[in-house]
Amino acid sequence: MAINLSNLHSARGAIKKSKVVGRGGKRGSYSGRGMKGQKARSGVSGLKALGLKAMMQSTPKLRGFQSPYAKVADINVGDLNIFTEGMIVDLRQLKRKGLLARGEKHVKILGKGQLTKKLVVSADSFSAKAKEVIEAAGGKTQVR
Repeated sequence: MAINLSNLHSARGAIKKSKVVGRGGKRGSYSGRGMKGQKARSGVSGLKALGLKAMMQSTPKLRGFQSPYAKVADINVGDLNIFTEGMIVDLRQLKRKGLLARGEKHVKILGKGQLTKKLVVSADSFSAKAKEVIEAAGGKTQVR
């Protein structure tokens, strides 16, 4: 038998009936609604949307200081030796090799370390020492 929209069923136990409250009976005279008040009356629903204050209290708040500036990842020239000779090193390649964390979109290449391979490096910015080291190894720098 083929499954289609006319014969789909939920798994057994997936749909639970809601508890019927406010009719007296086994739960006592107030049936779990407390005493008097708007929420104790029959037919009440949607009390969460009572006003602006409830909406403001229900939205998540940011804690601490959130910088408006993009975070720039720093990568040293010595870390670029993991790439093969003549390769174009850009943001995608840096992420693929694990030099960039997830979500980092801006890169600055710094001059610490030695570069032994000829690479074409594309980044947002370079330090003066990094440019010098990359070009001394026979490579090129490109500002993206």
